Amino acid sequence: MRVLGIEGTAWAASAAVHDADSDPCADDVFIETDAYEPESGGIHPREAAEHMRGAIPEVIDRAMDEARAHHDGDGPPVDAVAFSRGPGLGPCLRIAATAARALAGVLDVPLVGVNHMVAHLEIGRHRSGFDAPVCLNASGANAHLLGFRNGRYRVLGETMDTGVGNAIDKFTRHVGWSHPGGPKVEEAAREGEYVELPYVVKGMDFSFSGITSAAKEAYDDGTPIEDVCFSLQETVFAMLTEVSERALSLTDADELVLGGGVGQNARLREMLSEMCDARGASFYAPEPRFLRDNAGMIAVLGAKMCAAGDTLEIEDSRVRPDFRPDEVPVTWRDGAGPGGDPIEGIADRGDDSAGAEGGTVEEVRGAEALIEVGSERVLKRRLPKPYRHPELDGRLRRERTRSEARLTSEARKVGVSTPVVLDVDDVEATLTFETVGAADLRDALSESGVRAVGRQLAALHRGGFVHGDPTPRNARTAPDRTYLIDFGLGYYTDDREDYAMDLHVFEQAVVGTADDAERLLGAFEGAYEAAGDARVLDQLREIEGRGRYR
Repeated sequence: MRVLGIEGTAWAASAAVHDADSDPCADDVFIETDAYEPESGGIHPREAAEHMRGAIPEVIDRAMDEARAHHDGDGPPVDAVAFSRGPGLGPCLRIAATAARALAGVLDVPLVGVNHMVAHLEIGRHRSGFDAPVCLNASGANAHLLGFRNGRYRVLGETMDTGVGNAIDKFTRHVGWSHPGGPKVEEAAREGEYVELPYVVKGMDFSFSGITSAAKEAYDDGTPIEDVCFSLQETVFAMLTEVSERALSLTDADELVLGGGVGQNARLREMLSEMCDARGASFYAPEPRFLRDNAGMIAVLGAKMCAAGDTLEIEDSRVRPDFRPDEVPVTWRDGAGPGGDPIEGIADRGDDSAGAEGGTVEEVRGAEALIEVGSERVLKRRLPKPYRHPELDGRLRRERTRSEARLTSEARKVGVSTPVVLDVDDVEATLTFETVGAADLRDALSESGVRAVGRQLAALHRGGFVHGDPTPRNARTAPDRTYLIDFGLGYYTDDREDYAMDLHVFEQAVVGTADDAERLLGAFEGAYEAAGDARVLDQLREIEGRGRYR
């Protein structure tokens, strides 16, 4: 099967030809791209659409010439036409879609509508040969983590405000650099030194607005631009690497692929590779032509969808500027229907070994710590993260160790079941707790367990603080109760938005790991409402209704 792909979500007018019968590791995709380059500032939607209008016919003509050159039959030179249906800028999407409809109609071949962000994931899976990877999409307008479960790619974590590329571009526009800003920041960072900038991670979600504002302010205050660029990269990419590790830990996956134009940055790839090496996981980043916006990934996924019969009638092919990746039924993967296989990979649990108690302990590898679980005590060591700058890493390990000790004890005072803190050493970043529970809630998800988490989060919020990372991995179950653990990302707040984000983090993790998520979320929210403030649930609905989340 030979497929023509057309990409037109924003700045790149691109067409490609993919031979689905060729070796994925071979040079099996011809790509022709004409990129829009604004004279100043960022992408101007009207100018981008004007560029798309002129460039799309030309790149399609060149791709079709390539298809004809390898065609030796009587039928059309391609067997299907695939186009980027969204997300993206509406005017640009409509121009590319109109061209795709016209071409599919003239050739009398199937039309395939591809989600641009899922294509970023699938090109990495296609060329790496990975089976069930977690994907970090790091592009201009988006940043999120995806994992496959029950027939869809689930969003495990995402930006709470702006895309990672846009965050960097906002800084570079402020200092007068032209679009795209990412390569210019990468170049300047080579001569820079570290200065502290905000670091915001909430579970597997993250925020860039604060760090962009702080970077602008540091530059305005006279901090050398090389230092600001170096620190911007170090902080933003450390956040993305940390949440990627959290996603691997939550899902027990052992494969990570990178997608999106920001993935061309060598420092980001270096951090992700170091993290995966330390976990014993495999990492793959496609070559740069498949990381930036391109029609090759549209053609590759289009071929898979067409082979699965996932095509569109012309009248059903309207573009979707807010097309989320978790809205796409994954028809082209084995086990992709309801009840399909979950993400599977290495378990974080290691071998039993002799411990400080004189008996055996179980070693558990979490997202940021090595945990020795004995019969009576648990020793938690926050491990140094070589991928992070030493100053940033040391600060986070100390702050999170102190916060975990303090908020674990505070939670007990407001009626939450937690382990007793027996010892804390913030210099070595170690904590000793009493041993609680028999299993992680993730491994024993039940209505009673999620109800307990709902009640206990309500108690925390009444007490004026949040957990910060309330995933099913951070709750321990026992026959008579459920315990909350790992308060390292918690903080004091009276903001209803923060409380709602606690609920969002938990629900997002449940959706990414449970087969019957809807039933469990109903039980969770019912318990929270009965014990807490119903206005927090209203705020949760408001968060979910934002374009970033829905």
